Amino acid sequence: MNNNFYNKIFLILILILSSFTAKAEENKNTNKHEYNFYIGNFDFSDDKEKAILLGFQHQNTTLERDTFFGNLSPITGGFVTENSAAYFYTGVEWNFDMGGGFNFIPSFAPGLYSQGDGKDLGHILEFKSEIQATYFVSENASFGVSYNHISNASLGDKNPGANSYEFNLIKKF
Repeated sequence: MNNNFYNKIFLILILILSSFTAKAEENKNTNKHEYNFYIGNFDFSDDKEKAILLGFQHQNTTLERDTFFGNLSPITGGFVTENSAAYFYTGVEWNFDMGGGFNFIPSFAPGLYSQGDGKDLGHILEFKSEIQATYFVSENASFGVSYNHISNASLGDKNPGANSYEFNLIKKF
């Protein structure tokens, strides 16, 4: 991987971060959309196949529901890797307020995977299980880290799976 790729990703993240301005006077209920911009390492546990990934996820907070499992909401998103692999998904996440500005967020999302020049995961239909920890820096912005596993649940002839981690910037609009 060349340094030029990393420099471009770093510049994009700096531009995204600098474009966000937190307005304390905004009412939290007016923010109906939550966007999660993330960057990480796809399949970090496979030295031959690991790759940088860049992703985006949307959550419409008007569809949130409080359940006995926690605050449940639908998510839709996707990512691409430096090897042109792509994954597009839709699913659900549970939001658990841990206090002190921290949230714990497990999620599950089936999706469609395209290998590109990246790792062959064995099937177009893959399932993503993820855990995420976030910290609120303002009413409208959070930073987080996440870990996920993508697998086809043995639908294909092979099921190597992929383990990834990401750094997240979550912004409400």
